[in-house]
Amino acid sequence: MADKEATVFIIDLGASMAAVNGGREESDLDWSMSYVWDKISNVVASNRKTLCVGVVGFRTDETNHTLSEDGYENISILQPLGPMSMSSLKALQPKVKPSRTVEGDAISAIVIAVDMIDKYTKKNKWKRQISCEGVDFDAPDYGFKEEDKPSVKKQNEETLKKLVDGCGDDSRFASMVEAIDDLNEPRAKSVKPYKTYEGLLTLGDPKNAPAVVEIRVERYFKTHLARPPAASTVVVKEEQAGPSQADEDEQMDGAELTAVRQARTYKVNDPDAPGGKRDVEFESLAKGYEYGRTAVHISESDQNVTKLATEKSFKIIGFVQKEKYEMLLNLGETCVTVASKYDEKSELAFSSLVWALSELDAYAVARLVTKDQKDPMLVLLMPYMEPDYVCLYDVPLPFAEDIRTYQFPPLDRVVTVSGQTLTNHRLLPSDELNQAMSDYVDAMDISSYGIDEDGQPAEYATIDELYNPAIHRIGHAIKQRAIHPEKPVPEIPPVLLRFAAPPTELVETVQPHIDALIHAADVKKVPPKAKGKRQRETVKPISGLDVDALLGEEQKGSISPENAIPDFKRALNSSEEVEQIADATKQMGAIVRSLITDSFGDSKYAQAMEGIGAMREELINLEEPGLYNDFVRDLKKSLLSGALGGDRRDFWFKMRWAKLGLIDKKQSEVSSVTLEEADEVSGAACCRIIRTLFANLWDSFTSRGEVSTLTKNGTMYMSGVTTESCALSIV
Repeated sequence: MADKEATVFIIDLGASMAAVNGGREESDLDWSMSYVWDKISNVVASNRKTLCVGVVGFRTDETNHTLSEDGYENISILQPLGPMSMSSLKALQPKVKPSRTVEGDAISAIVIAVDMIDKYTKKNKWKRQISCEGVDFDAPDYGFKEEDKPSVKKQNEETLKKLVDGCGDDSRFASMVEAIDDLNEPRAKSVKPYKTYEGLLTLGDPKNAPAVVEIRVERYFKTHLARPPAASTVVVKEEQAGPSQADEDEQMDGAELTAVRQARTYKVNDPDAPGGKRDVEFESLAKGYEYGRTAVHISESDQNVTKLATEKSFKIIGFVQKEKYEMLLNLGETCVTVASKYDEKSELAFSSLVWALSELDAYAVARLVTKDQKDPMLVLLMPYMEPDYVCLYDVPLPFAEDIRTYQFPPLDRVVTVSGQTLTNHRLLPSDELNQAMSDYVDAMDISSYGIDEDGQPAEYATIDELYNPAIHRIGHAIKQRAIHPEKPVPEIPPVLLRFAAPPTELVETVQPHIDALIHAADVKKVPPKAKGKRQRETVKPISGLDVDALLGEEQKGSISPENAIPDFKRALNSSEEVEQIADATKQMGAIVRSLITDSFGDSKYAQAMEGIGAMREELINLEEPGLYNDFVRDLKKSLLSGALGGDRRDFWFKMRWAKLGLIDKKQSEVSSVTLEEADEVSGAACCRIIRTLFANLWDSFTSRGEVSTLTKNGTMYMSGVTTESCALSIV
């Protein structure tokens, strides 16, 4: 494939092209130009100077070309042959419109196009192609034929076909309907291969062993990761653009936009500087690596110690049998290694190595450093042979530090704590379930669901038919918006959605197997809110060791009075069953009761209130409000009955004041307590009446100046009587 391509589009702009035919909603010219615009936009998007485009129109109102001979009237060069840019595309669009004449010859237009190519390319190596697509031309292979075709059009079509057929294998004659239907088919972008490594491939240590194999090789990319086009930040171009913006504006030609320059400044805290900050130069900055929430500084001299002093090399360090290699270790993109050109000794040695690997069904493992001071990487070399071509494909491999192994329980048996092995268990699939799953998988096999050209079963979704929707959809939208900026982005092409869902016929066939699988597996719908659902996962050490036991901590789940709240939270974090949560709540409740009972006056009330608040918050997060509500109801009975060391009704008032009453449905969706029930138990309605009463008294005393002491810690003192003491008799 030549690196340089010269293409000239010849367009019929006669008055007849304004007609609408074939049941279409747009004119013949607009319909056929959709193909031309797509091809030109691909050239613009590639941004390659060696892809040159020219446009010639015939049956135009005027004559504008370089040939001075007669017989070339009503032919115009709309776009000279050369590189295509966005501004050139915008300038070309207004010129493409139906004329007012029917005079003009297509063969003469081809002669002018050939003359343009000869003058531009001269005798250099260029790819030249003749392509003729006509509106409603017959295409027997495609299954299209225009009925009642005029005799003149039929004769012209036959003449053009003979001309194109005589131009060689690089010519193409097709109907425009075939070309337009082919537009939405994505095209894989071909990238010019480039060397990633050129040097010696060695087997053995040349420094310590005399018997060493050295082969001069070249390494290229075989596959490359494709990404969607990247967006750039632009602003509306100002009228007065400075000379320095000329180059950037050239890249944004065709739109009233200009690139955005970004500037970055660095500041540090300085109390002596204006505003408390001062600017620093980039050269004075040092690198700091994040370690937790702390930035750890490493000087450049220390950082050099962490870098490996590597030399450019490609060394085979071992071999592995093909059947023992796990494909899941493949990482990254594929490259291909071949022997250096024009080096017969290396070609012979390289071919022997490939043949040996193939005969032994083995792969080679190599250490590759593409350049000096580059990080090394491990690659797997796989042999590939054709009659006249041998190579080694390679893929990156992980280092030992990159692999993390995880142990999972076996799927076919259950091992109990005592070491007993069970093959029948509720967590193991039954024979009925295994058979249902096997039938379902077999029914969903699409390896032979497709149909080939001969009507025989074939693979349903081949690799060549699978496209990345993100890449091609964005590219398609960009092209359409570039050509028609005033029109909305078109719908997604059907070819990108072809395999977005399984075939309807296949789903209907497989549905009985799905129903049987659901029945065998006893699948049930999960309720929207499952009781006891945790909002955070249990934290387990990666090692699987009991860290608390190693550190000499108390038994898991136990709560000590000296460290009640942290122990309570730790117990909940390690709980996996509702019973464990209830046990932790019971222990915490006993500690709270002990604090109230042992309190001299209200000396331990604050500590007890803090424990109750922690219980309330944690149990709401765990969606277990029922455990807390049961505790509050029981605590109220104990407080009012005097079972907790005498008259403790003042503590109940403090709980109501701190809003630590029952958890209602407004505070937790899984609670069974209504707002009215919560108010009734906690006496919230009474509290609201008291607050209102004393607020009025406060206003009254304040207006008469009879307040002896202001509020303190939420308690209102008026003439020696507090709201707290007045409320004690109301429970």
